[in-house]
Amino acid sequence: MQVGLLQLRILVPDAMSLKDKRRAVKSLKDRIAHRFNVSVAEVGLLDSLRQSELGVALVANDSTFAESCLSKVVNLVRATVKLELLDYYIEVI
Repeated sequence: MQVGLLQLRILVPDAMSLKDKRRAVKSLKDRIAHRFNVSVAEVGLLDSLRQSELGVALVANDSTFAESCLSKVVNLVRATVKLELLDYYIEVI
């Protein structure tokens, strides 16, 4: 059994309030969860106006699959127009 972990740090440049940021982050979380069947949570920078930290986790039977799936999540975030990916970290244990 392999556990894949992804930590994302994103910027929501158009957010003028916490409500705007949370709406954009919730939309991203829902898209990631439904498309890749992974668990997603906002784990940091909750009170920051324009930045957010997300945690993504999945369980797989193959480390190559886990890393590939998490890399696809990173690519989805990079392709999202209204958000900017600042940093990410992938770990498979």
